[in-house]
This record gives sequence, structure tokens and C-alpha cells, in this order.
Amino acid sequence: MKDKAQMRERYRRERSEAFVPAVYSNVLASPEVTRATVIASYVSYGHEPSTVELNRALIKSGKTLLLPRVNKDRIDWIYWDGDAEKLVEKKKILEPVGEVISTLPAIDVVIVPALRIDRDGYRLGQGGGYYDRALPMMSGWKIALVHSGEVTSEILPRESHDIAVDAAATPDLIVRFKKN
Repeated sequence: MKDKAQMRERYRRERSEAFVPAVYSNVLASPEVTRATVIASYVSYGHEPSTVELNRALIKSGKTLLLPRVNKDRIDWIYWDGDAEKLVEKKKILEPVGEVISTLPAIDVVIVPALRIDRDGYRLGQGGGYYDRALPMMSGWKIALVHSGEVTSEILPRESHDIAVDAAATPDLIVRFKKN
């Protein structure tokens, strides 16, 4: 079995060599997002699929948008209204400023980053484990954004705390995974 750290390094290199900005309008048109009221997303960085236009479109369509802010070993969630001045850089990542939501509302959709997604919906993230700790507490539809070619038929290494997503979106399609 390949080491997760080696896989992350390889996939980051491949991603940086093939980086092309893309729009994820298919996510906006999905029935889960169309019906949603509250959506948790993230601010992309580096060669991740860009969430800039997606997040703006979600807000413009009247959705309540939550963004993550790292707090030690966990993620806190902050309401974000689309104001770029309410984002500050912390360790190369833009995070929202504002009050932490003490009691999370019902979150209908959770949009998460990933380097790769396997055929069962398990993601290989950046290695910090933040989403591994956050996702079990979130009951909404979970979708990972990846570039074309980053949904793989191979089975990625898994640990007991790994949580599968419900779907993965590339710029061209949404792959939905069956739940066991």
C-alpha cells in the first residue's frame, strides 16, 4: 500500500503541472444545492479547484454560506457574506474573520477540498485531518471538488476515522457514490 504522504506529494505535483481554472456550475445546478439553504464551503488556495466564483454564486442565489477557520486541531465555522475584506491569510490560506458560530445550524451541503477521490468516495486531503474531524459532525450532503482526472478507480489508503463523501465534482460532471 502506498504511503499517504508520498501520494499527496505526487498528486500535488500532478495538479500543479495540469492546473487550469474551471467553473463548477454543475454543482450550483445539482438538486442538493438548489434545495439547500445553508452551505458550508471553503476558500481554495494554490492549485485547488477554485471556489471563488462558486462561493459568490451561492451567496448571490440567497444561500447562507459558512467558511472554515482553523482553531488548533479543529475547524470553526463563520458566516461569510462575500466581502473579500473579511478574509485574512493564515498559513497561505484565506480564512474568514468574524464570530464563531457556537451552535451550527442544519447544514444542507458541505463542500470539501480533496487531492483525490477513490471509487468509494473516500478522499485524500492535505493531511491535516481537519475535515476528518469535522465531517462526522455534519449531516449534510458532502461533495468534494476535484479537477478532471482526480476521481480514481483505485482504492486510496483509509484509516478508521476517514469519512466518505456523497459525491465528487469535476468541472464536467458529478460522480455520486453509493452508501454501504
